[in-house]
Amino acid sequence: MSLVIDNLSVMRGGIAVLEEVSFSLNAGQALVLRGPNGIGKTTLLRTIAGLQPALSGSVTAPEDSIAYAAHSDGIKQVLSVRENLEFWAAVFGTGDIAPALKAFALEPLVERAAGALSAGQKRRLGLARLLVSGRRIWVLDEPTVSLDVDAVALFAQVIRTHLQTGGIALIATHIDLGLDAEVLDLAPFKARPVQADDDAMEGFL
Repeated sequence: MSLVIDNLSVMRGGIAVLEEVSFSLNAGQALVLRGPNGIGKTTLLRTIAGLQPALSGSVTAPEDSIAYAAHSDGIKQVLSVRENLEFWAAVFGTGDIAPALKAFALEPLVERAAGALSAGQKRRLGLARLLVSGRRIWVLDEPTVSLDVDAVALFAQVIRTHLQTGGIALIATHIDLGLDAEVLDLAPFKARPVQADDDAMEGFL
């Protein structure tokens, strides 16, 4: 199991934001992405997850191996916690939701409607989907938003267990999760500004 990013350039709104990003992760490894707001972390993660096309370069991973979690919790408000997880377990073709409920301390809330949860509880439910996905590569965009200190600790332990069992995690976060993970600063990969063509500008002089 591996994730290989080779000279990947990505765009937002038709304009390049990051150029020639390269790294690789093998089973049991995690990588934390850092960089100022707007540099392109979300765009890079969405491209790696296959949600938008790359400008150039390649993403290599086993088929159907990537699970993506972003700012949206991806839950159905009218369904209970249990029904939400059962829905996603059915989508991914997995079974038992009990480990996900336990890992994110959702067992006391199992029959509560998702719409009645607090922001932090909704976030925990959204992240619990990772554990019913059956996918080994987790691509996570600011996953700790709305989580309190205790919930961040729960999430960090879920990541550690995922890595210990051969999973891979790629995470954009400003929070120190206490993981044994490399950190990649995206600032050196910021796309160069487009230079105006002098000949093309002559008509305006």
